[in-house]
Parts: sequence; structure tokens; C-alpha cells
Amino acid sequence: MLTERMALRRMTGADAANLVSLDGDPLVMRFLDREIRTLAEISDEVIPRLTCCHRRFPGFGYWAAEQRVGGEFLGWFGLRPVTPADRAIVHWPDAVGVPEVAELGYRLRRSAWGRGYATEGARAVVHAAFTELAVREVVATTMAVNTGSRRVMEKAGLTFARTVHVEWPDPLDGTEHGEVEYRLLRDDWAASARNGGRLDAQARRPEP
Repeated sequence: MLTERMALRRMTGADAANLVSLDGDPLVMRFLDREIRTLAEISDEVIPRLTCCHRRFPGFGYWAAEQRVGGEFLGWFGLRPVTPADRAIVHWPDAVGVPEVAELGYRLRRSAWGRGYATEGARAVVHAAFTELAVREVVATTMAVNTGSRRVMEKAGLTFARTVHVEWPDPLDGTEHGEVEYRLLRDDWAASARNGGRLDAQARRPEP
């Protein structure tokens, strides 16, 4: 998958060192996890989990993002098929059968922040979800205090749906404000595309 400035390719075992560097940055992981994983843990646990998604759900999965010029590793983008439930998105299980709903995810190196890469990649993944994979809805979630990630979701066309509170064994600072969930229906995305990227008030309302 190509964007204006990035090449998104399937994640492989060769990306272990890149992920160690990415996940080893406390600022990158500020809203995600306190645990710093070793190279062995990345190779034996994280990479197999990410690459398994491609095998189980062709067309979906996790893509390493590299600069088209120079090939610098920037991070990753993901699209995981999920089964919707009343509980928080972070606890939704993988999809069963033909995927209709997919969770958008992304994680970028600090050197790529503030340069529009996250929005560029998120928009490309959302476009692929609706045009190539026939997904009915794209969802995403983050901590309520993670304003940067929330802006990316909004710029990719997703709209705020609700705030949920999740019990964590080792809560991060800011957890008390909850997790926010964003959603985008394919029909609303298509309407936005016809309107030059603008959604009217009716189209922006999430489903009940």
C-alpha cells in the first residue's frame, strides 16, 4: 500500500529490531503500556501476533510504514477485524466469519510526530477498508487524554461515539478520564468523499 510519502508493507520477523526501538520509547508508549519488551519478547510474542492477522484475514493486518524516499522505518498501521460488543473496544474479540467491522490502529516513532504521517497512513488504511475489503465500519479507541491520537482519528474521518471506563490492573496516568471510542460507517465515509471530505451533522452521528 502506497501513500504520498510512505510505503506500507506487511510486517515480518525482520521488523523485530524496529519494534524494539519503537516500543522502547517511553513517550511513544505513554498512553499504551509501561512494560518495555525485550528483543526476544518482540520476536516470540509480538511479531507472531501481528503477522497472524494477515494469515487469518487476508487483506487485513499490520503494516510497517517506511518513507518512500530513503526507506526509514516510521512505525506501523493496523486494521484488525473485530466482533462488536457492548463492552469497550479494547476488549472486542477478533471477528468470526466475514469481517464487517475493523479496528484502526497506528504507532509511530517520535521523529515522525507532527509531520502528518499518522493522518496520511490512517486515511489510506480507512480507504482500503471501505474500497478493497468492503468493511461496513471502522472503529478506533484511545485514552481520553491522548489528544494527538484523537486528532488523527478525526482527520481520518472517524467521529467520537462514547467514553468508557475500563478497569486496568496497572492503570496509566490519565486513565481516570476514561477511554474514548470513535467510529466511521462506510456510507458516511462515501458521503463525505462525495462532499469533498465534509460530513454534515446527520452523517456524523454514530449509530445507537
